[in-house]
This record gives sequence, C-alpha cells and structure tokens, in this order.
Amino acid sequence: MQYTTLGQTNIKVSKICFGGMSLGKPKTMHDWTLDAQQSRQVVKHALALGINFFDTANTYSAGTGEKYLGQALTENVAREQVVIASKVYFNPGRLSKAAINREIEGTLKRLGTDYLDLYIIHRFDYETPIEETMSALNDLVKVGKVRAIGASAMYGYQFMQMQQVAKDHGWAQFQTMENHYNLLYREDERELIPICQQMQVSLMPYSPLAAGHLSHLGWQTDTLRSQTDRVAMGKYDKTKNQDYRIVQRVSELAQQYHTTMSQIALAWLWSKGVTAPIVGSTKLSHLDEAVSALELSLTPADQAYLEELYLPHPIVGALSQNPPTGTVLIDEKK
Repeated sequence: MQYTTLGQTNIKVSKICFGGMSLGKPKTMHDWTLDAQQSRQVVKHALALGINFFDTANTYSAGTGEKYLGQALTENVAREQVVIASKVYFNPGRLSKAAINREIEGTLKRLGTDYLDLYIIHRFDYETPIEETMSALNDLVKVGKVRAIGASAMYGYQFMQMQQVAKDHGWAQFQTMENHYNLLYREDERELIPICQQMQVSLMPYSPLAAGHLSHLGWQTDTLRSQTDRVAMGKYDKTKNQDYRIVQRVSELAQQYHTTMSQIALAWLWSKGVTAPIVGSTKLSHLDEAVSALELSLTPADQAYLEELYLPHPIVGALSQNPPTGTVLIDEKK
C-alpha cells in the first residue's frame, strides 16, 4: 500500500479510500448492499491490504452503512490506526447549525467513535447562510469531534465562496473534495479541480469506475447491481453512445498492459493528481484489483489516448438547487 496526507493536514491515508456505500441493510437504499457479516469480511480484507481510509455517510442504507462500518472497524483495528470520514446534508435542516450538531452525534454513535477524522458536507446548501455552516463545522473542529472538514460535489464558485468565508473568519477550511470524476465524466476539470489544486485540497473522487462501466466491456452485466441500480443508469446511460468508445480504449490498454480495465481507470486518476479514489466493493477481488493498480503507471501518450474522445456532459453531481426534503441522491463509489 502507498500512503499520503490529506490536504494541508498531517492525516495519513492510504491512496485508496474504501467506499462505505456498499455496506448496509439490503433494500433500505439498494438491493445489493452487504449485510453485517458480509460487511465485516470485506472491511477486514481492506485492512489486511493496508487500506486505512474509510468513507461513509449518515444517509447510507438508513444509517446502517455507518453502523456496519463502525462495528467492523471496532472488531478488527484500533481506532487511531484508521481514518474515518462521513457526510452530512441529506437530512432535515441540511447544513444548518442545528442540523450539523444533531447529525454529528448520530454519526458518532452509529460508528462507535467519539470523533471523525474527516467530516464532509455532502452537497452545497442553497438555504443556509455559508457563515452559519462554516461556523458550525469550525466549532466541531475546536471541540475535537472532527479533525478536518471536506466538501463534496458542487460548483467551483460555491467551493471558492465557502473557503473564502472560512479564511476571512479564521475558521477551519476544507481539506478534501469528494467529487464525481472518472474517464467518462470530467466536467470538474474546467473549474472545481483547478481550484482545489491551487488550494492544495486533496481530491477523493467518487465513482472512479463509472458504476462499473470502466471495469468491463459490455455496458450492462447480469449482476444484481447492474440490473437494479437506477441511479447509475440515470448518470451514465444517456451518454452511452459517446462514452462507450472510451470504454473500448480502456479495454485496449488493459490488454496491452496485461492488466484489468479497472486498474487502467484507477491508474489514470492517480496520473491526474487524485489523492485517493473511493472504491466501493462488494467482493474481496475488487479491493485486490484496486491495490494492484498502484503498481501501474501510464505514460503521457496513454493518458492522451484515453482522454482524446471525451465530449462535454450535462452536470451530474453538483445541484442547481436543494432537492425536496427527504430526497437522497446517491454517490456511486464503484
């Protein structure tokens, strides 16, 4: 395993982040999530591979995602040896001070810990003043419930505004960005990613394999996830015709390097300066492949070949307004 640090902190993380959306009571969010025993097995395997960075959210599988992850970690590793991230937004009150203070307590209880290493706002809140949100997050850092804060999919100007408010008040600033980024979706290269790089904010993108489309030829498989994941279908099926040509190039390079398509897709992300892509796993072999990808280096020519056919896409991830209360938008970790 290879390790690095988050943003401008001293928090040491593996260059692969385990995506906790795959954990949780089945049918509370997805049909294909892992039950408690299966979650223990996959988390234990991740730890054995040297992965120490785990991402989840308060809304994953109605809270059971956090619960199963916390149980699995507690049974297998000392708290100080892992880095745990969770998220807040898709809950009553969004990012208001009252909501943040309420939701952090639920998250800590479900995870079985008294602090988070990283607390991430799951989206931008159009209704709560930025000052209120950033002040509330800063208070959590001050009292030791959170070591660092991060943001997720949003527009570049929104991220810049939030960082500037925090800077103006001397508050904690975001150290990470968890955004939608892969070979089939690169819209954040226009503004958000350059802003993050300028501010030395670590990139930990979700959906590094585009819901599995970058891991195999053939757009859809016979797996339960592929057949039932309507969120993934909504994200990628509309641009299938233009994107499948990129999938084919990933396959060509995989054959050339005698490796898997998943490893090519992950190696490309690291070549773009990504700190730790979030890899979702329902099988132990998914994690094995991801770790092996760290040994693969793509040439500039390889990168250009993979990127050449990309065309602009509609925005998927950042919200144009707050969704109706109770809506849960789901980040595809695979």
